[in-house]
Amino acid sequence: MDVRDAIQKARAAGVDLVEVAPNAQPPVCRMIDYGKFLYEEKKRAAEAKKKQVTVSVKEIKFRPGTDEHDYSYRMEHARQWLGDGDKVRAAIAFRGREMTHRELGAKILKKLTGDLADLADVEISPKMEGYQMFTIFVPKKAKVSKAKAAASQEKAAPADGDKETEKAVKKEAPKKEAAPKKDADEIF
Repeated sequence: MDVRDAIQKARAAGVDLVEVAPNAQPPVCRMIDYGKFLYEEKKRAAEAKKKQVTVSVKEIKFRPGTDEHDYSYRMEHARQWLGDGDKVRAAIAFRGREMTHRELGAKILKKLTGDLADLADVEISPKMEGYQMFTIFVPKKAKVSKAKAAASQEKAAPADGDKETEKAVKKEAPKKEAAPKKDADEIF
């Protein structure tokens, strides 16, 4: 239909002529209320935004001389973040003469890769960038969906029984007895 004819037809009907697909050949237009069209578009965009998943990159830092306990503490945090669906960037910072012993950093990252193999895949293999060696882990899809499903079941299950179990625990909990007061002479 000719553009002029379409505009006249829309004015006669008391609505607007809105171009909905400008890239189509020929462009597609509709005769609708423009305010209602904008409202629906805004609503559709909000719905799409609600469904999208944002993935953040969390970082754990090591040094070439990082001890076993510090390593395991940071590795557990990385496992938790990967379980939540976030990416993890593991970085080894070298200072001064430590740069001559890059194999120590590579050893830590290799060990971390082995420890996280059940939860994550390596997105970027270990590489040097300035005074840092780093690698990036991405969570495996199946593990993330199972972890989220388990977390949602845990939240949903104890909803009704909470009050009853709390009352039972309060009744069964032993009451603390007050310690007998001692005179100042007895203490010294």
